Amino acid sequence: MTIGVKIQQAKNHPKGRPRLKKAIADAYSPFFGRTLDPETEVTITTGANEGMLSAFMAFVEPGDEVIVFEPFFDQYISNIEMPGGKVVYVPLHPPENGATANTSAGEWSLNMSELEKAVTDKTRMIVLNTPHNPIGKVFNQDELKAIGDLCVKHNIIILSDEVYDRLYYVPFSRIATLSPEIAKLTLTVGSGGKNFYCTGWRVGWLIGPDHLIKYVSAAHTRICYSSVSPLQEATAIGFEEADKHGFWDETKKEMKSKMDLFNQIWEELGLPYSDPEGGYFVLVNLAKVKLPEDYPFPPHVASRPRDFKLSWFLIKELGVAAIPPTEFFTDKNAHIVEDWLRFAVCKDDKVLEEAKKRLRGLKKYIQ
Repeated sequence: MTIGVKIQQAKNHPKGRPRLKKAIADAYSPFFGRTLDPETEVTITTGANEGMLSAFMAFVEPGDEVIVFEPFFDQYISNIEMPGGKVVYVPLHPPENGATANTSAGEWSLNMSELEKAVTDKTRMIVLNTPHNPIGKVFNQDELKAIGDLCVKHNIIILSDEVYDRLYYVPFSRIATLSPEIAKLTLTVGSGGKNFYCTGWRVGWLIGPDHLIKYVSAAHTRICYSSVSPLQEATAIGFEEADKHGFWDETKKEMKSKMDLFNQIWEELGLPYSDPEGGYFVLVNLAKVKLPEDYPFPPHVASRPRDFKLSWFLIKELGVAAIPPTEFFTDKNAHIVEDWLRFAVCKDDKVLEEAKKRLRGLKKYIQ
């Protein structure tokens, strides 16, 4: 006996399935304060990462410069360099008392004079990430306006990576909404994988004015032509149903609860952390943790900054994994975060409780 499954037949357009483009336009129009045109202002990509690659391929030529804030999502770098771009780094600075007291992720600051000095006549784009990975910082309106006005002054395209835009615990502003002049230069990046916790689906999108989006779409067409139809349809359904079921508010509440649950361990241990304003990562300062002087770190760890040693030690001795944030910095600025580690709380509560239990093993190493 043969069991047949009826599948709707339709040519997959490179810019994305009509249903998904409309669902995104409908979902994001309230945030932008106007009705987005799904045909000219939205393009679907194979994940946010490929969407950003398409943007760089569309606008960056050999010798062009792209400003990236440290710490950075590592994929930015290769994506910029593939079309021949040069990455120019500007660091975010941690709070001065971050090693001794709990602080807010919002206190990680951008020095605008450093940013202005980084701008040259070769600067083509600036990459913004808010809510930020790995810091958890949500850039406030004043910060965004200063960045946006600088880009307007120098005619610099803004690539705003907002893939965690549904997970924020403080007021969240989108740079594209701050002025018509800034909007004309801004490409906003989104991710179905991040929004709906299905990163393997690889469904992303860019929102922006037609004079920018059309070139991103053209580059995307040459990179992978189109994205997988069933996953686009599933993502569209996700948007269509999310508000009906209170999905966005519920997931935000749930993730903040997990963050608060997990961060109890740092209060118990007396280790200061940077309280996230968005996302599901938390940075913890482990300057008080004294590693054994004779600990047998392998050469590839011993040669790296202290955060790599801390990460290795936690895995081997306590069975808890964390990411060393110097991996998101250049060697020049790695010292800024060598005492910090990034932990992810997007786990079942029982996993978080077990991690807290294991992390109590740090007590004998804290001074």
